[in-house]
Amino acid sequence: MFISTAYAQTAPAAGGGEMSALLSQAPFFLVMLAVLYFLMIRPQMKRQKEHRTMIDALAKGDEIATIGGVIGKVTKLGDSTLTLEVANGIELQVQRSAVAQVLPKGTMK
Repeated sequence: MFISTAYAQTAPAAGGGEMSALLSQAPFFLVMLAVLYFLMIRPQMKRQKEHRTMIDALAKGDEIATIGGVIGKVTKLGDSTLTLEVANGIELQVQRSAVAQVLPKGTMK
């Protein structure tokens, strides 16, 4: 009364329908990977390279701003750290990677 009759389904044609669907989607995925590379990965790598060259080019006497917003003049350089003079007689030791930008000469007065 409440149970309906179940009928068997016909078997799908053995012709590789899944493979053709996969091959039709492959160009879409390749285009998406190329767009992802050119819009996200490549610009990030370029920024990292510019930051690394800026850090390697630091010299004694440069005026810099750190990521935390501290502005100072470089007095000592080490392998992974540098010393900033933020005021007369006040020096801070920071990591080289914390340098956000090199400021023009005369920014600190």
